[in-house]
Amino acid sequence: MKLSRVLGVLPWLTFSCALPALAAGWDVDTLMRGLAKHQGGRARYVETKTIALLDKPVVSSGELNYVPPGRLEKRAVSPRQELMVLDGDQLRLERGKQVFSIRLSEQPEALAFVDSLRGTLSGDKAALEKNYKLRLAGTEERWTLDLLPDDQRIAAFVVRITFGGTRNRVEWIRYLQADGDSAVMTIEPLDRK
Repeated sequence: MKLSRVLGVLPWLTFSCALPALAAGWDVDTLMRGLAKHQGGRARYVETKTIALLDKPVVSSGELNYVPPGRLEKRAVSPRQELMVLDGDQLRLERGKQVFSIRLSEQPEALAFVDSLRGTLSGDKAALEKNYKLRLAGTEERWTLDLLPDDQRIAAFVVRITFGGTRNRVEWIRYLQADGDSAVMTIEPLDRK
């Protein structure tokens, strides 16, 4: 599976908003400790992809299931059924009768993107800092975390990944590709943990 296709199925969540400067005592380490406490769970999502070659955005929706620290399932139900499973070093994508599977260790750029998701969801600052500069804005009640690629190989595909949320919960993610395509995903928990 080509890296561009892998990156095309991985974007998940975000929209941008202006946030105030960081509040006293609120920093990346505090955010990461809070995210690390989250025990995972199920959520409903709506994802909007803006692709230069298409006249209008592509909107999909479905369910996410996160089991810390390394398993993430994305099950689309609209506009068509699709299943993506990230589990350890494996990424599997099922679309109808087609099944794609890759070993992430063989695709370093894809692994860096996956690690941005899992690293943020699990509060693993060290994993994030392997490939990204981190920039936090806002307060504990309304924060954004920008991940900016350090490595030119990653920057050739990804300009920025932004996570936004409240306290220890990611509520949205925005993914901006180097080619100008983007994806925004909003997340609404189905169960609270």
